[in-house]
Amino acid sequence: MDTRFLGISELDDVPSVAVVVDVMRAFTVAAWAFARGAEKIVLAESLDEALALKTRHPDWMALKDGPPAPGFDAVNSPGLLRSVDLGGRTVVQKTTAGTVGALAVKEASLVLCAGFVVAEATARLLRIRAGDQVTFVVTGEDGRADEDLACAQYIARRATEADTDAAAFLHRAGTSRAAAELAQGVRQGVHPDDVALCLELDRFPFAMVATLEDPLMVLRPYAVPSPTD
Repeated sequence: MDTRFLGISELDDVPSVAVVVDVMRAFTVAAWAFARGAEKIVLAESLDEALALKTRHPDWMALKDGPPAPGFDAVNSPGLLRSVDLGGRTVVQKTTAGTVGALAVKEASLVLCAGFVVAEATARLLRIRAGDQVTFVVTGEDGRADEDLACAQYIARRATEADTDAAAFLHRAGTSRAAAELAQGVRQGVHPDDVALCLELDRFPFAMVATLEDPLMVLRPYAVPSPTD
């Protein structure tokens, strides 16, 4: 598998396969939303678009980075979302990095959104697409966020070497600047368990695939067949 690791601003073509990584916290939150019953997640271009979608669809749930804000139902925190019943609902998500990264590669033939919580399922799907070049979009800190790069590198390695040990990659993520900011309360809209939840390896058995459903970019869970299926 031919891989490359790029920040959002470094994307200069349309990838064949893109894995958009946001560990802390967009795609950990997305995975939790699906685990709590959400049917789909609409990735919004802007806060205004998220609010407009919420206005047109009052039964949808809108969430964003940072502190609570008028019009939004939730914030981008797995610790706060894990107790919410989302059975059958549509979630609208707008974050600083993760949703931006996914929308930047929306024309790719396959777009996966990932964090450690869905790492194995994501790697398994990449094995199925073994002949493709894979672009890992490292969304945080202009491509330098170590938690996202560590996760991307782990998934890439896991896709070709099934016995890859995650410990060193998780350690890097756990000692990253994002982890420290979350733990120290530098960022708003945070639950004390957020860092630990973002570092739960393979918590969920599905991958997450984003596709254009005109005119929206929509994320859905995808059950990847296991080697024994």
